[in-house]
Amino acid sequence: MTKQFRGSPEEADLRRADSLAREIFSDVANKWAFLIIENLGERTLRFSELRNEIEGISHKMLTQNLRMLERNGLVVRTVHPTVPPRVEYTLTEPGRGLRATVDGMCDWTHTYLGHIEAARRRFET
Repeated sequence: MTKQFRGSPEEADLRRADSLAREIFSDVANKWAFLIIENLGERTLRFSELRNEIEGISHKMLTQNLRMLERNGLVVRTVHPTVPPRVEYTLTEPGRGLRATVDGMCDWTHTYLGHIEAARRRFET
């Protein structure tokens, strides 16, 4: 069962610059976070596997985004006591919930890619 937000309405108001909701939205609404969430999907992946799956992401950006997703409770980081240590990442329940939104955005992109390309060409001429 999903827990409902019990804070003040101001904290959940995206229109307010000081709201917690806007801070969370700002954290997760970036291309790297979306790609990490999409690639994790229902899988558990190691850092190197994620980096190989996401073309163009630097070690630094992957580290920063994984930490942010972990801080926000969207990803769980598991360290296995091996030599060298094996670290794996998995989406949490809220992370899987966000993945549904990310999937929707990916579907939207595929549906309207041709339209957007045509609009860009018209705009440039």
